[in-house]
Amino acid sequence: MSYQGLRSLLPKNELWGFVILALLLVVVLPLSMDIFRLNLVGKYLTYAFVAVGLVLCWGYGGILSLGQGVFFGLGGYIMAMFLKLEASDPESTKIQSTPGIPDFMDWNQITELPFFWEPFYSFTFTLLAIIVIPSIFAYIIGAAMFKRRVGGVYFAIITQAIAAILTILIIGQQGYTGGVNGITDLRTLHGWDIRTDSAKYVFYFLCVFMLFVCLFIAQFIRKSKLGRLLVAMRDKEDRVRFSGYDVANFKIFVFCIGAIFAAIGGAMFTLQVGFMSPTLVGIVPSIEMVIFCAVGGRLSIIGAVYGALLVNWAKTSFSESFPELWLFAMGGLFIAVVMAFPNGLAGLYNTYVAPRLKPLWQKISTKKSTSPTPASNLNEGALHDPQ
Repeated sequence: MSYQGLRSLLPKNELWGFVILALLLVVVLPLSMDIFRLNLVGKYLTYAFVAVGLVLCWGYGGILSLGQGVFFGLGGYIMAMFLKLEASDPESTKIQSTPGIPDFMDWNQITELPFFWEPFYSFTFTLLAIIVIPSIFAYIIGAAMFKRRVGGVYFAIITQAIAAILTILIIGQQGYTGGVNGITDLRTLHGWDIRTDSAKYVFYFLCVFMLFVCLFIAQFIRKSKLGRLLVAMRDKEDRVRFSGYDVANFKIFVFCIGAIFAAIGGAMFTLQVGFMSPTLVGIVPSIEMVIFCAVGGRLSIIGAVYGALLVNWAKTSFSESFPELWLFAMGGLFIAVVMAFPNGLAGLYNTYVAPRLKPLWQKISTKKSTSPTPASNLNEGALHDPQ
């Protein structure tokens, strides 16, 4: 990519947003927190993947999905299946009636590993499945809905119903999915103990790295022609359709991107927390994920990360003291976002903070532009002077 292309992708004000976020996540938090709190932050960041995907789907594409927990859960369960198979080798499960299969299968009188579990012995297949399976599922949902021009509140309700159906399916198939308990007791990754403090540090920084990869992909989409088309579809869908664009295909694409981001977040959640549960798939967590995006700002990918961090930190802090009141607080927060600051934290920053920082940036830019030219540059100029 050329220098001009990079500048158009990351203008100065947005570049500083990425730099500040990187310093916060890579330097400030690891140096100021113990491993327990840092692991909590890592867990919060896994939800930020979903929030960033929702910025593209909802903020730019106008596609409000209330079922992103489905894709988060798919990614998490796929990673959990690989880790559970590694923890269920014949030596570790020799006390079971059927050694070599996960413990919850043995409890449910299943005597051999189901065929759809067998590919997850391969780590390469698992990594591919984290991307491919949620995107295929999202494509099926998107094609079924968008090709028939189903959108708006109807699409939101349908995705919510899909989240409820998948939760019921996971709980009902206890012998194959672990049921209401989920997939637990995950211990190693290729023989490396994932429960140690050093592993938690590694997974935290891996999560930050993957989050920034997703942020840059989202930024590229925002600044591309596709990003402009998404905004046009959100505001005047019929006009875009009459201009000759296939609106449904663009919606399907961005919905699949959001699903992939959520699945990566789910896989990172499983690695950092050490289990996967159907409670992370259903309606309530899916709505919470929308709130993360709304609080951060549904038009800001950086704001979505801060929204996920802030809301989850508040949830942890508030629920420790008043656990029965947290859902009321969450509802009040969502109402406040809709009524008082619809553009979230990013909107507050742009309205109240950015105007005060603008003179400072202009002053710095002026100093740079009026600084004396170095002698080496003058000599270079003399060499190219036609006189």
